[in-house]
Amino acid sequence: MANFKLFNRQAATLPVTDTFNASQAPAYAYNARHKLAQLAVTGCLNQTFHASAQAQLDSVLQLVAELDSRYVAKAAVYARQRGHMKDMPALLLAALVAQRSALVPELFAQVVDSGKMLRTFVQILRSGVTGRRSLGSQPKRLVQDWLNNASEYQLLQASVGTQPSLADVVKMVHPKPAEAWRAAFFAWLLGKPVDVQALPELTRDLLAFRSGATTEVPAVPLQLLGNETLSAEQWAEQARYMGWQALRMNLNTLARHAAFQVPGCAEQVAARLADAAQVAKARVYPYQLLAAYRMAGDEVPQVVREALQEALELSLANVPTLPGAVVVCPDVSGSMHSPVTGYRQGATTAVRCIDVAALVAAAVLRKQPKARVLPFEFEVVKVRLNPRDSVMSNAQKLASIGGGGTNCSAPLARLADEKARVDTLILVSDNESWIDARRHGATETMRQWERIKRINPQARLVCIDMQPGATTQAPEREDILNVGGFSDAVFDVIEQFALGQYAARHWVRAIETCGTGLGRK
Repeated sequence: MANFKLFNRQAATLPVTDTFNASQAPAYAYNARHKLAQLAVTGCLNQTFHASAQAQLDSVLQLVAELDSRYVAKAAVYARQRGHMKDMPALLLAALVAQRSALVPELFAQVVDSGKMLRTFVQILRSGVTGRRSLGSQPKRLVQDWLNNASEYQLLQASVGTQPSLADVVKMVHPKPAEAWRAAFFAWLLGKPVDVQALPELTRDLLAFRSGATTEVPAVPLQLLGNETLSAEQWAEQARYMGWQALRMNLNTLARHAAFQVPGCAEQVAARLADAAQVAKARVYPYQLLAAYRMAGDEVPQVVREALQEALELSLANVPTLPGAVVVCPDVSGSMHSPVTGYRQGATTAVRCIDVAALVAAAVLRKQPKARVLPFEFEVVKVRLNPRDSVMSNAQKLASIGGGGTNCSAPLARLADEKARVDTLILVSDNESWIDARRHGATETMRQWERIKRINPQARLVCIDMQPGATTQAPEREDILNVGGFSDAVFDVIEQFALGQYAARHWVRAIETCGTGLGRK
């Protein structure tokens, strides 16, 4: 009898690999729409373990040129509103400006939702990378409208930062404000002579505080206070007014300046951090809360630490309760120990891909205590988790293991060998499997998935990829979902996939339904 591993009906039906991943192992290529979606929600435009910043930029611009502008616009909206991305939505908008797309005004309104996004958009457009160096009449008009409709607080927030500064932007577009206070504000911003009494209230308060005319700290962004010396009571007052994200990032600063020693301050900060409405409005990544918890110094009170844990649980509200037997397989290999948003001098996050993978696994376990967690590198790594522990605790335990090569098929082989019951298998990886590379035919991941399917015909496979790659070890089909990103939006798509609400190209269809008011070309 001939070799059954080579000559069998099941192996012949599996898709043959059509490309190589960054580790030069056989893989399946994403189609153009899926590739843009992957870049839109994971492309940090920084150096990652497997992709350079320039390669990401080149890929995005090539895909924008190939795809219809309506899909590009939908991807930008999804990346901003669901994926909470910053630079990539602005890049996609700037690329459509260069194409003179009719969708630009509608897209601008949905993507440029803050002064920081406004400055990022202007920076990218004027850099020349999308094919033009000037704003042009339509973008100029859109920027003018934003400046002429933003609140005073939004303008003050936008004035924090350079390259370009808000003053640079105002010089570029010359807004014509209808209100006297706005005209005075722009004049002050540009360093022109202005009657202080004509300025709006917060700006007057800021100038009075800077000059020493008052000791009352104005309710302005913390960065605008410069190096002013504040008392513990004034720092505690700042904790009341700073934005939610700023509060999360400045806990050690508040502790260092003794703000938490002011009666009631710690409790007030904890209440704000754990406020469900503020957590949702802040569009915080779950991993950012994990990072805040890990980085909080000993002087940060326990009540504040507990509030961060509660906020993390709130940020994972989208984790679905999946039916049946659920297995989560976080990749803990060496490449997963790289920063999740890549390397950039002076701006490299302390959060690694493995932290996010561990967080996903811990979140699913918290929602479904009977779920199995199988971390893998060369092979499956043994770890014992308590479903009753917090998401924070289990995520930290998972993130502390691993470090070998990548073998995406290892946990699937374990399940197939056990003839285990599987209804939903979630694989969280960078898809750069190479230990199990095969020279011909399908990937080993697909071969092992077929073994699982023969035991569990109803099983579904979800592959979550957090890196800006272009390949997968398991191509999209009715029972396989490939989704990217590190916000909680991925759980929305997973739930819809598990419920059978999308046919093939599940994630692309989810993106195509995103964005209101975006008409057709």
